[in-house]
Amino acid sequence: MKNIFPSTLLAVSILFSGLYMLSGCNKKKDTIAKVYVRDGAGLAVPGCQVVVFGKSTENKPANVNLFDTAQTNLAGEAIFNMNDVYKKGMAGVAILNIEAKKNGLKGEGIIKVEEEVTSKATVFIQ
Repeated sequence: MKNIFPSTLLAVSILFSGLYMLSGCNKKKDTIAKVYVRDGAGLAVPGCQVVVFGKSTENKPANVNLFDTAQTNLAGEAIFNMNDVYKKGMAGVAILNIEAKKNGLKGEGIIKVEEEVTSKATVFIQ
């Protein structure tokens, strides 16, 4: 009688090893903040300077200060890539203040940046 135990054990070991390796390879997704700038009539404002700033929500004694600037595109959106700020396992990334300025008009707002998604906020300038 042939013993099938060693070959069965080998097959099961390979299967579980493969599943273990696949479960540990979760690629980090992009963490993006999009700020839409609108005028008093609700129209997109291209070429507007947008500044986001604040402190990280990470619970460490030495908080990291955040500051970034971008110009709005033709659709009136400024895009901020927060991949360098977000570290895997963080609960939330940051709550940032927003300042938008163009031709003497300005507006303010707040955006809550969530991990591995595109967070959005709209600011109206007047």
